[in-house]
Amino acid sequence: MPNIKSAKKRVLITKKKNARNRADRSRVNNAIKAFNKAIDTANIEEAERLLPITVSIIDKGVTAGIMHKNAAANKKSAISKRLSDIKSGKVTVVVKKDNKTIAAEKARAAKEAREAARAEFRAKQLEKEAEKVEQKKKKAVKEKAEEKPAKAEKPVKEKAPKKTTKKAEEKPAEAPVEEAPKAE
Repeated sequence: MPNIKSAKKRVLITKKKNARNRADRSRVNNAIKAFNKAIDTANIEEAERLLPITVSIIDKGVTAGIMHKNAAANKKSAISKRLSDIKSGKVTVVVKKDNKTIAAEKARAAKEAREAARAEFRAKQLEKEAEKVEQKKKKAVKEKAEEKPAKAEKPVKEKAPKKTTKKAEEKPAEAPVEEAPKAE
């Protein structure tokens, strides 16, 4: 640590500026990475949206003094050219997959296959249960049908005719008379 007061102050200022520059440099690099990731995943609409934002962030880096203006111009030119080449068809995007992504896709596919098998198994179980319920209903209907003739075989006691009153015998039941339509 320096002994002179101005040297001490200079060390503190340097630390602050170093942290600020590191943050600005990181911001520029992250913007470029996001743009490149959009292109690598064949998301052209996202890349078109990110291009002006990335160029702006690079320009701010030049203004902050973390990047030379010619280096910034080269970076802006490179990302613009990459996008225009893909849009024009000069370059095709090959989606890069690392082993981790491939393993995740395999795991996802296996999980979907297991879920499909479970759903199919559940559907078969429900179908079997429905068949059992249907068979029970048919069996119950057959048993009821067999029980009815058994009841009919029992001797039925004949009931004595009902006694009618004189009033009921005197009044015959009147049937309603329908009128025929008139021919015109």
